[in-house]
Amino acid sequence: VMNRLHKLLFIVLACSAQQALGGTIINGREVPPNSLPYMASVQHNGEHICGGFLIKKDIVLTAAHCDKKELTVVLGTNDLRKVKKTMRYNVEKCKHADYKNHDTGNDIMMLKLSRPSQIEPIQLQDDQIKIKNNTQCLVAGWGCIKSGGPRVDKLMKVEVATIDRRTCQRKWKTLPAKTICAGGYETNKGFCQGDSGGPLVCKTMAVGIVSYTGDTCDYPDLPNVYTDITKFLPWINDPKAKCKIA
Repeated sequence: VMNRLHKLLFIVLACSAQQALGGTIINGREVPPNSLPYMASVQHNGEHICGGFLIKKDIVLTAAHCDKKELTVVLGTNDLRKVKKTMRYNVEKCKHADYKNHDTGNDIMMLKLSRPSQIEPIQLQDDQIKIKNNTQCLVAGWGCIKSGGPRVDKLMKVEVATIDRRTCQRKWKTLPAKTICAGGYETNKGFCQGDSGGPLVCKTMAVGIVSYTGDTCDYPDLPNVYTDITKFLPWINDPKAKCKIA
């Protein structure tokens, strides 16, 4: 049996075999209405599969492994039972050209909306601003609240602390470049399978994108891994960014 420290589970997995992909926040709480307005639900065939977040009026950032043939984005509601037609956007995908899988990193994708949103985007972390270890941050998403549990429709959030890279590297053995870690280790709080694409928010700025974690979420003992947004700012801001379209 593969040692669980080496057993990476792709966050795109469903909360249980019978369910569609969904977000998972462990030991969090419900987000009040109209809070975290930048949060996006990335959907396939009208079903939530991943999180995302609005970074420009017409751009949502999410994880590259959330890619499917046809995607839409829902903005403007924390309750996925209350989605109006005006909240749904068609998108053009721009997956990072160097993305292969989460093992090798570059787990980032831009979704260009079919029309500008009136919602205020979240600010991205500037590469000149450094987030110290053990900084209290926020991660949010939709879906299951425990491993194998039922998916919920209301946006959930939880506070997690950033983890120094040396500790994260020691626990994972292998860790892709351009990643950061927060939550899931020496705590019962973090994200889990399905919560991909959502933001790690520190000091009101998006600093990471949910990428992957370990094989259980009831009692997490491995650091949660995020794509480090600051390492991709030139790509995000390049109007001619190199994309890989599946």
